[in-house]
Amino acid sequence: MKMYVMIAEDERLGREELSYLLEQEEDVSLCPSAENGEQLIQLYHEYKPAVLFLDIHMPGLTGLEVAETLRNEEGDEPVIVFTTAYDTYAVQAFDLQATDYLLKPFDKARFDTAMKRVREELQKKQQKKRKIDKLIISTENKMVVVDPFQIGYAVREGRQLLLHTLTNEVIETKMNLKELEEKLAAFPFYRPHRSYLVNLDAIEEITPWFNGAYNIVIKDKNKSQVPMSRTIAKEFFDVLQGLN
Repeated sequence: MKMYVMIAEDERLGREELSYLLEQEEDVSLCPSAENGEQLIQLYHEYKPAVLFLDIHMPGLTGLEVAETLRNEEGDEPVIVFTTAYDTYAVQAFDLQATDYLLKPFDKARFDTAMKRVREELQKKQQKKRKIDKLIISTENKMVVVDPFQIGYAVREGRQLLLHTLTNEVIETKMNLKELEEKLAAFPFYRPHRSYLVNLDAIEEITPWFNGAYNIVIKDKNKSQVPMSRTIAKEFFDVLQGLN
């Protein structure tokens, strides 16, 4: 499954170098990068990445101050890898429960070690999550309790997120797709398209569309169809076959 990663680095060359290394990782999806601490906090709340590569020296809030701020917030903490040209902040970094500490310029072998530690930490976090039986969805005027296994798919339409159940009930919420994906992390859901989240156990069949794209047919009364983009097709089939 994809891990969402965000870079915070005030130097353009540093951002580009780290972006290049991360883009070589098949399981990484890069979020927009930040150039200072304040921008990082704003982008973090918007995209909720699971992993942060956080430069210690940035204008305004330092990387250490940002990490402390995020640590005090409610919800899942991101996995943090600090980056810096100096080795004098290692103790402070690990006091903030950083997963690793990379020195600039980045060494490929050392970067690979950091990524191994990141994946191990994400796996530990996932295993610690207590598997929920129900999902609470906030609608316009009430809280709805939903069985995740009864969700066929979810789709973003404008500012609303629509949850389509296998009985063809539609639940509207202002939650964004990324937030729903995180709430359903313990369940077999996947994003075959940037605007859709689909229950892998609710798929009846997959049919070719055009230009290498596909339609996913859901096991609901209407045999609803969810588009799958051409660029994600191989990864999607690998996930279905347990190869990813």
